[in-house]
Amino acid sequence: MAKTNPVTWFRRWREAARLRKGRIPEKQWRDVVAQLVIFQHLTQSKRHRLRELASLFLQLKAFSGAGGLVVTDQMRHQIAAQACLLILELDLSYFDGWHEIILYPDPFVVRREVMDGAGLVSTDSQVLGGEAWDRGPVVLSWADARPGAHPHGACSNVVLHEFAHKLDMLNGSANGMPPLHQHMQRETWTQVFSQAYARLQYTLEHHGHSQIDPYAVTNPAEFFAVVSETFFTCPEHLVRFDAELYAQLQRFYQQDPLNQQY
Repeated sequence: MAKTNPVTWFRRWREAARLRKGRIPEKQWRDVVAQLVIFQHLTQSKRHRLRELASLFLQLKAFSGAGGLVVTDQMRHQIAAQACLLILELDLSYFDGWHEIILYPDPFVVRREVMDGAGLVSTDSQVLGGEAWDRGPVVLSWADARPGAHPHGACSNVVLHEFAHKLDMLNGSANGMPPLHQHMQRETWTQVFSQAYARLQYTLEHHGHSQIDPYAVTNPAEFFAVVSETFFTCPEHLVRFDAELYAQLQRFYQQDPLNQQY
């Protein structure tokens, strides 16, 4: 008889103990699945596992409202479920090391001090729909994160985008290189992503548009986040854009959204 890894056994025991404390109620879970198209093609067993992960996620993470927003259970459930779709075939430990999700009612203003080449410091302001901090919270605009919102085109999903950044940051910084599995090659990942990044730049420069959000060419970290959200929301567009890129994400997430029953 094969021996169970002690770490795996303890993790499963701990998850089971936490789930006994409570899961997302069945009726509320059905509402979550019904409102979010990205869950429609999951098998019943995958939906069951996603419900477990989302329930555990909610026990481990705190939700805070900002700007006068009152966070409801429905909001918490919808965000937790989408975040956990990324780790459906991975592990909840991929979201270790931080504890809070902050929700604003609308896009929020972030001000940062920036230094130019001459050493002069100025204040730069950005209006954002989401932001992920290294070892800190995920900050979201509910107007951009609510079901049915596509603030940057039909394939956009701000929740998947920001939580993909969290996965990217597991290696210490957001640079488009999350921790790869043992069966994946760092050199292959780098080559495929670099070529796809250059291809998107060329497409935007010479044709002016793409089904991939142009924000992807801001830097490698944003490229990973954008193609990750596209992988789940519009997999047919991503595989048409670059089949090798799709295959790398398929290996990393260990999912295949193109197979409608996965």
